[in-house]
Parts: sequence; C-alpha cells; structure tokens
Amino acid sequence: MLDIRCELNGEPAKVFSVFGFMALTDAEQARLRQSLYCLGCGAKAYFRRAARDGKAACFGSLYHRDDCPEYHPSSSRSEEEASLEAVREAMASQEAICLVLDVISIDLDARVRPERSAKADGIDVNKVKREATQAGLAKLAPSQVEAEVLSAPAPSSLATSAPKLGLKKLLQSLLRGSELGRSDLWIYTDEVHRWRAKNLLVNFADAEPTANGAPRLYWGNISHADKELNWLNPLDNRALGITISDIREPLLKRFGLSTAADFDGVALILFGKCFYTKDKKRKIIKPWSRDTRWLYLLPPS
Repeated sequence: MLDIRCELNGEPAKVFSVFGFMALTDAEQARLRQSLYCLGCGAKAYFRRAARDGKAACFGSLYHRDDCPEYHPSSSRSEEEASLEAVREAMASQEAICLVLDVISIDLDARVRPERSAKADGIDVNKVKREATQAGLAKLAPSQVEAEVLSAPAPSSLATSAPKLGLKKLLQSLLRGSELGRSDLWIYTDEVHRWRAKNLLVNFADAEPTANGAPRLYWGNISHADKELNWLNPLDNRALGITISDIREPLLKRFGLSTAADFDGVALILFGKCFYTKDKKRKIIKPWSRDTRWLYLLPPS
C-alpha cells in the first residue's frame, strides 16, 4: 500500500503517503505507527521501512478483508490458507484418534525456514535436540500451572499420538481468523502439560497478567521495535511491551534479523508470562524461556 489513514485520539484523521511518512522524524513515526489503518477496508496496518535486500518502504496489513481493493494476495496467502486448513483438519480428526478428546500437540522442532536445509544452515540437529531442554515447562512450579492442567490426566501416548503442528501454522491460522483461539481443543505443549486453546492462546490486544504468573501463548502483529532491540511494540495494544533483551542474540540469529527495521509489521507468537510494571501503568510480556523454539516470527508478506 502506498497510502494510509492515521487516526490518533485527539487529532484529526490524516492520510499519509509512504513518502510523506518516511519524511517524518523517527520520534514522530514511532508516535503514529500504532494508529495506521487501511484506506480500503479500515484494517489495522503497519509501516515497514526500506529493507536491506532492496525492498522499498511500504504500508501493509495482515488483517485486510478479502474484498479490500488494497489487498493484493501474495505467495504467502496460499501458505496461510494451507496452515488454516491443517489446523481445521487436526481439530476435526481428533474424535477418531483420541475418542472424546480433541487434541493437538505443538511441534517445537518444526522447521523455521522450510526452503533451506539444516545442513545448509550449519545446524547439527541431533546436537540441538540433545542439548535442548523443555524450555522451562518442566520447571513450572505447581502454583504456576493451570488447575485444568493439573487435574487432567495426560498419558504420554495421547500426547505423542496427537497431530503435531508447529508454531508457524498455529500463528498463520490465528491471523486468518480461525476458530482455534476460541475452541475447547486441548493443546499439548509437551508430553505432560496440556491447555484449553481458548485459555492458552491470547492475542496481544487481550493480554492481561495471569494468576500466579501462569504462562500463555501470546500472539499478534508487531508495530515496531526500539533501536536497541530491547522491546517490541504490539500493533493493537499501546499499554503492552514485549521484552526481548534476554533472547535478542539467539532470536536475531535464528530468524536472520539484525536491525529494528526487520521487525516492522512482523507477526509473532511466543510462550511467555504477562505482568504489570511497578506503577501498573503498562503491561509486560516476557518470554518464558531463552530457548527460541518457544516463539515464531512471521515476516510481513
């Protein structure tokens, strides 16, 4: 998109071209970035700066209506639709697999870059698996685990027999508006812990601190990062910040990122905990583990 509507509370709505928005100072861009909307359908939008690979600066949105005149399906659309269908098939197939329980299992080892091989990336997969732990879930104190998790028997055979979906497919399905986030589907995060999807999957816009710091899988669209790459700012929640300083280096390495501009308009899903700042004016999401398998970052199309 070359033009966008900016609607900031207390100020008249204004239409920006990409070139006009680029001409603003960094501070002014940061002030306006979470108040951008598609001119065609009113969907929440983002501004992406010029990329190192030569891509020009642009506006974009992950929430266009299908009939929006500004919406130009890309090659990623078919992948998103396939992910949505995979989730639906997994949800529909569980009665036969698990009798009365609807179950899927999260595959943390799903490939990040399917077009590249682990060998090409110089990764020793077996070594990674040997060294990887269960990223903090095994360390959950009883007070930090939902009552539903503790009360529900979770035989390993049930977890291992359930269809496995990577975080990428879950994120794409949620972004396309699937029923997953509102369902009673059981989601195994390992062979022991399982959660109702409607309790586990929380959009950034709805993030609230949980009792006893219980973790959730938070997801949504990112507006931008700070220059030091300590924080991510969700598009739909000005009162929320996502701290990435503890995982910055492995995160950048895993997804091939290097600058704040690389985070413009990305979608993100991560396992973390939400809490208030000391003054209770803002909410913070902190990754539950430094193991970056517990998050997935999807670049804008």
